[in-house]
Amino acid sequence: MSAPAATPTSQAKAHTLQLDMLLDMLRIRRLEEKAAELYGLQKIRGFLHLYIGQEAVAVGVLHALRTQDNVLATYREHGHALVRGVGMNAIMAEMYGKQSGCSRGRGGSMHLFDRATRFYGGQAIVGAGLPVAVGLALADQMRQRAAVTACFFGEGAMAEGAFHEAMNLAALWHLPVLFCCENNLYAMGTALARSESQTDLCAKAASYGVPSRMVDGMDVLAVHQAASQAVAHIERNAGPMFLDLQTYRFRAHSMFDPELYRDKTEVEHWKQRDPVQHFGAQLQAQGLLTEPERLQLDARALAEVSAAVAFAEAAPWEPTQDLLLDVYSPAATPEATP
Repeated sequence: MSAPAATPTSQAKAHTLQLDMLLDMLRIRRLEEKAAELYGLQKIRGFLHLYIGQEAVAVGVLHALRTQDNVLATYREHGHALVRGVGMNAIMAEMYGKQSGCSRGRGGSMHLFDRATRFYGGQAIVGAGLPVAVGLALADQMRQRAAVTACFFGEGAMAEGAFHEAMNLAALWHLPVLFCCENNLYAMGTALARSESQTDLCAKAASYGVPSRMVDGMDVLAVHQAASQAVAHIERNAGPMFLDLQTYRFRAHSMFDPELYRDKTEVEHWKQRDPVQHFGAQLQAQGLLTEPERLQLDARALAEVSAAVAFAEAAPWEPTQDLLLDVYSPAATPEATP
């Protein structure tokens, strides 16, 4: 039986989604480029991990989720937070360390958090989000709350014990977890083949009885389709699912990384598959986007970034008298008083 023909309404929705995804990839790219510039000016301090090159993963997956779903990410999470709905002003202010940031300036680049959008970090420790994802999914299951917990992590986290424990419990308890491995081939500075004896990541997931799928992480439409099917699978109470999203970061691991572990020709080869440029060109070739419209979307992203920088510059620092708020100190408790 052939598939039903697309209606004008469904075609219009698909076109709107495609433009939204292109805009979100442009928003991430322009935000990250500005963050790198601001880091060089010492406006942003501490560690900074850029997402340039991996935009299709966050955009494709997050557009497949619903508002009731939970999202966890790594320290390379600015793009995830932005697409999830955390305001760019709050993200930029957080990177500045200002009180108006989404974590009140206390988390910085690696610890973005926003309860309203169910964005639960920003995890600075490799693999730390995996057991948290299992806990959130277990809570939803016990409360009979229909939600999926999507957890993003790098392939380096799959060598951590937390990954194996999380996969085992998610499969054992039949939990609604979508495991999203952002496989950019280098765990910090170590190639996958030099750190893990089994480089077929789907085989690792399969060893726990978790259905898995390898996806071209440079193609936002392929990512969105795979994520949508995974969410549907989990919604059927079919248990967790694992996606090996094969992608590549164009910049170094962090702003401190001298990047001596990979050849420049390899980086340039991957840049030929730039997900932002590729998707824009694809829409133009299909007659779904004109060059003036693409430039207009890019101008919107740039304007949003400029406004966010202005907001962060003007935002207040946390008063010194508030620095001990929410900080646990045994010496401050009555029980500790002699």
